[in-house]
Amino acid sequence: MRTRAPRNDAPGGGDAAADRQFIAVLARGLDILRAFSAEDRVLGNQELAERTGLPKATVSRLTYTLTRLGCLSYLPRFAKYQLAIGLVPLGQLALANMTIRQVAAPLMRHLAEETQASVSLGSREGAAMLYIEHFSPRTAVALQLGVGSRLPLGLTAMGRAYYAVAPAAERAELDAVLSQADPDAWPATREGLRKATEMHAALGFTASIGEWNHTVHAAGAAFALPNGGGIVAMNCGAPAFMLSGERILQDIGPRLAAVMRRLQALAGLGR
Repeated sequence: MRTRAPRNDAPGGGDAAADRQFIAVLARGLDILRAFSAEDRVLGNQELAERTGLPKATVSRLTYTLTRLGCLSYLPRFAKYQLAIGLVPLGQLALANMTIRQVAAPLMRHLAEETQASVSLGSREGAAMLYIEHFSPRTAVALQLGVGSRLPLGLTAMGRAYYAVAPAAERAELDAVLSQADPDAWPATREGLRKATEMHAALGFTASIGEWNHTVHAAGAAFALPNGGGIVAMNCGAPAFMLSGERILQDIGPRLAAVMRRLQALAGLGR
C-alpha cells in the first residue's frame, strides 16, 4: 500500500508551523486531492487517512467539503471518492500555462519514434515526479503511464535527474522527506541519488536500471528553467525486455541528453 508522511512544508521549503502566511487547512485539502493518482482513482476515507497521515475524522470533514465544492465525487456503491469534473478546467489551465510543454512536444515525439521508447516530461510534486507531457511510440509496446502519473523521485531516472540539478537547499529538504518516508530504504536511495548527481554532471543524464521497477529501464535528464521557473525533467524508457541496461547507457542516455540541451537552448538558456 502506498503511504506518505504528512506535509509540513511551506512554499520555499520553510517550516509551515512557523509561517503565519501558511494556511494549514488549505494544505490538508490539497493533500487529499494529491493522494489520488492514475493508478488509484477511487479512494475511501481510511485509505486517504493512511496516505496523508491525517486523522480519519479530519479526512472525513475534508472529503465532505471537497465534495460540496465539486472537487470530489462520492460513489455510494463503494463508499469511496474520486476526483470530480470540477477540477478539469483548473488542470487544463495549468497545463496550458506551461509553455515548456509546447516547446518540448515535437522533440519528445521525435525521440519516442526514433528510440521506440516512451518519453515523458515532468516536474516535482512533493516527493514524487508528476508527468505533465507524454509520448509513446506508435509501433512498440509502451509503458502504461501518461499525463498525471506520479513516480517516486528517489528511485526513478526522472526523479534522480531532478535531484541532480536541484539547489543544495532543495536537495537537503528532499533528503529529509525521503529518509523520513522510508528509513530502511534511505541508505540505498541516498547512494543512488549521490551516484546520479555525479553521473548527470559528467554525462548530462541519469539512469534507473530496474531500480524503481525491475521490469523498466530508463534514462533521465533535467535543467532549471530561466527566471526562476523551476526545474523540468525528462525521461526515456521502455520495458526491460525491449531496452537493455547497456543501451540505456550507450544510446538512450546520450540521445536524451542531446534533446535536453536543445530544449534548454529553446527555453532561452544559451546554446
